[in-house]
Amino acid sequence: MAQRVTKSVNGLHEDLAKVQINGNGVNGHSANSNGVKTNQRRKMDRKKSSPMMPTFMVSAPGKVIVFGEHAVVHGKAAIAAAISLRSYLLVTTLSKSKRTVTLTFPDIDFNHSWIIDDLPWSTFSHPSKKKYYYDLVTTLDEDLVAAVQPLVHDVSPDKPADIRKVHQNSAGSFLYMFLSLGSQSFPGCQYTLRSTIPIGAGLGSSATIAVCMAAALLLQLRTLSGPHPDQPAEEARLQVERINRWAFVYEMFIHGNPSGVDNTVSTQGKAVVFQRTDYSRPPSVRPLWDFPELPLLLVNTQTAKSTANEVAKVGRLRDTHPKLVESILDAIDQVTQSSAELIEHEDFDTENEEELRKVGELMTINHGLLVSLGVSHPRLERVRELVDHEGIGWTKLTGAGGGGCSITLLRPGVPRSKLDCLEQQLETEGYQKFETTLGGDGVGVLWPAVLKNGMDEDEEGGMEIDLENFLKAEGNEGVERLVGVHGGVGEREGWKFWRVEN
Repeated sequence: MAQRVTKSVNGLHEDLAKVQINGNGVNGHSANSNGVKTNQRRKMDRKKSSPMMPTFMVSAPGKVIVFGEHAVVHGKAAIAAAISLRSYLLVTTLSKSKRTVTLTFPDIDFNHSWIIDDLPWSTFSHPSKKKYYYDLVTTLDEDLVAAVQPLVHDVSPDKPADIRKVHQNSAGSFLYMFLSLGSQSFPGCQYTLRSTIPIGAGLGSSATIAVCMAAALLLQLRTLSGPHPDQPAEEARLQVERINRWAFVYEMFIHGNPSGVDNTVSTQGKAVVFQRTDYSRPPSVRPLWDFPELPLLLVNTQTAKSTANEVAKVGRLRDTHPKLVESILDAIDQVTQSSAELIEHEDFDTENEEELRKVGELMTINHGLLVSLGVSHPRLERVRELVDHEGIGWTKLTGAGGGGCSITLLRPGVPRSKLDCLEQQLETEGYQKFETTLGGDGVGVLWPAVLKNGMDEDEEGGMEIDLENFLKAEGNEGVERLVGVHGGVGEREGWKFWRVEN
């Protein structure tokens, strides 16, 4: 496998090779290993410095559960799909003299650096512990977890306990993966992350970070081929699986025993049918490679929820009324299976309102069954009331319920005036609304971090996304405009994705 990857030719390595051949640094100047301009006249016997890797960006989508919430906890199937709200990771390589690795997540006020040479490399590189990029890691090594704990303990000591926990989880999961994949010779780097995904809303925000980090490190190690337009689907799937395996390692550090669904959807995009009948074994995950892109209205109730409480509530109800609740869970499973059959049918047409109506009706039925299990919330029902009143689409809760988010499949041709009226009402009542797309692309790469956007700077090679303007981008709108997805126009020239469709 390693030999295959080494021999593969891909766009990313071609770009890097051009930089090496031309002897140019990241900004197009002749540079030494510290990024300092040098005299073009060099002694013939002087060995040329290796150029720094160019600044690049990785992006991964959030997810929603479209069908099967709660039933999936009891061994039934569920469908999860990617959404166009995404996390974006900017990777900046430092000069050789800077031997630090830094995480900067401004959206959660997190910034921390470690000296690379002080990290516990000897523990992670021991023959009994060492892992490689192609390994499948299904459990964390307790000794390795213990080795990073002193480094995690020093993170955000002055922050409140809840915030500090988030920061330490981010630090620990990154260090575990960084030390597993890297080596002491790894270059100094800064990893800066911005996200347009609400945190704690059941949209898989931590998984998007995991996918971005895994893809970035594997790219830096040059163990991925592509993405490029002519890449065979089988090869693309191999690269996606490699990213997904290491994203799962990141998720395990945070969540202990995650299902793996969030990172799978975030990595490959589109949608999956997943089912877990035995919690001592991994879930069954069946990709829906041909899942269509559908217009979606995502509404965050901004009401705190507890997944554990909602799951326990259904468990107690099942214990009290076993036959009745089991029949409801079976009905939810039938909805999930019916929707998968409908969407996967070769004649399914997203432009056909009648076929979209069938999907919408299944969403409505699924929501009604969840309501009967007691996991909705007045704020979620209010969204349904507002949407139904205007005839805008079909709405259901997504995730555990008890707050969190709702999703609405939009009817084709809904007047903009109706959507604007709904947005105004939702804003008045304290909701957060996102117009997004269901079933879009998975992990993507912008290499180098330069966009072509149809503006004057294209004549000079495009607009570079540097660290300063990435940090200064204001809110979701500012981030999306900067990275090229503002206004629903899709990624601008430069973004590439591993295409894994049939």
